[in-house]
Amino acid sequence: MASFDEFADLDIRLGRIISAEDFPKARKPAYKLAIDFGPLGVKRSSAQITELYKKEDLLGREVVCVVNFPPKQVADFISEVLVLGVYTQGGVVLLQPDREVPLGDRIG
Repeated sequence: MASFDEFADLDIRLGRIISAEDFPKARKPAYKLAIDFGPLGVKRSSAQITELYKKEDLLGREVVCVVNFPPKQVADFISEVLVLGVYTQGGVVLLQPDREVPLGDRIG
């Protein structure tokens, strides 16, 4: 089991997708995302969310992300944040708030 302190070490923030591109070099189908975190700036992520989302439908969508993992190289791309979602049989369903909150706010 994870401890509360381990959970508290995660920096989970709200962002908004500002661009989404195909990522043909990824081993599994994925998009390259640019996500605006307000005061934290724009971060990039490789996200395997192609089953349920078209890239044009992702623009402007709010997402919840872990922003304090080390950057990870995926093919020729550096992924800086982990976009959170729920695994289902149909694909990954993105997490998002049900009300508007400021970009970059911490989830806790």
